[in-house]
Amino acid sequence: MTIGMICYASIGGSGIVATELSLALAARGHSIHIISTETPFRIGDDQDGVTLHRVRAPAYPLFREPQYLLSIANKVVEVSRRSKLDIIHAHYAVPHATAAFLARQVLSSTERGQAPAVVTTLHGTDITLVGNDPSYSEIVAFSIQQSDHVTAVSASLRQATQANLGVSREIEVIPNFLDCTIHRRGQFPELRQRFTQGAPDVKIVVHVSNFRPVKRIDRVIAIFDRIRRQVPARLLLVGDGPELGPAMQASRDLGITDLVHAAGAQEDVQRLLSISDVFLLPSQEESFGLAALEAMACGVPVVASRVGGLPEVIEDGVTGLLHIPDDLDGAAARAVALLTDSGLHEAVSAAATRRVLHDFCADRVVPMYEAAYARTLERRFFT
Repeated sequence: MTIGMICYASIGGSGIVATELSLALAARGHSIHIISTETPFRIGDDQDGVTLHRVRAPAYPLFREPQYLLSIANKVVEVSRRSKLDIIHAHYAVPHATAAFLARQVLSSTERGQAPAVVTTLHGTDITLVGNDPSYSEIVAFSIQQSDHVTAVSASLRQATQANLGVSREIEVIPNFLDCTIHRRGQFPELRQRFTQGAPDVKIVVHVSNFRPVKRIDRVIAIFDRIRRQVPARLLLVGDGPELGPAMQASRDLGITDLVHAAGAQEDVQRLLSISDVFLLPSQEESFGLAALEAMACGVPVVASRVGGLPEVIEDGVTGLLHIPDDLDGAAARAVALLTDSGLHEAVSAAATRRVLHDFCADRVVPMYEAAYARTLERRFFT
């Protein structure tokens, strides 16, 4: 198939999944055309079967801001005409599914035959944040309804979409996934020594995210402060975003700056996860929790909020530990238990890795997307 993949070129979950899906589909013989403003995270300069089409959103005096929606819809039309797309796969309902709908309308009215089918994948904030905003909710719901096929990364997100937006259509759950040949624990003793300063009893607590408010980085700092009072530990903050500065200020206020290391945005999180002992994810909301999945693949037990799609990824007490979002003492106590009980840590680590290998590797999930594409084309063109 020839597939147009519309996505944000970001470090966030949707950009990572769209990129990994593009690479996996190309490896399986499909022709992939990525449509984005920049080169997506994890895409190299020369990837067989993958072509990048950059979107420009010029600013005109008539408009108060660049018209990204119109620019990306126009680019989809251009790419579809040139490359004869079978599928337009939009990651995020607004603006990408909306842009796909506009492009399809243009192509349907100007091209012989039918326009490409539109598949939309819902990732989370397009529903829980943008979709709940009255300024966008009607367009979000319309764009979802007009797509030929819709997937969501968790059953929790599917339920939220149907309940919050009144969407009645079928939504298929296809979970996020990893390339399990890459995301696995490695041995990096020198890297670990850099953060522990060679002290064998020091534990490494890690958090990876885009540091948006929903990630509740203040809770990460507060939980770590409780942990380090009971266990010699260092906190590794991986990623960048608006909440990183306040988090570092909070660590200064607590007098623990020397125990907190900001590693910044990293393309290769596998190395840092491989040297870590516990992953903290006390988010206010998570539609899936891709960072948690990456940690589990590297054998790092996750202590996370019991919210959104996280219970679909983490079985409490087996493949990780879940807590009520505001229960900071409970989260810290569970993390300390993992850090001080080697048997518990080993059991959770092994179970987490098995869970990822069984349910969330590319070779299991990517065929689900291929099947969804095939069913969508069959319904659209042969019924």
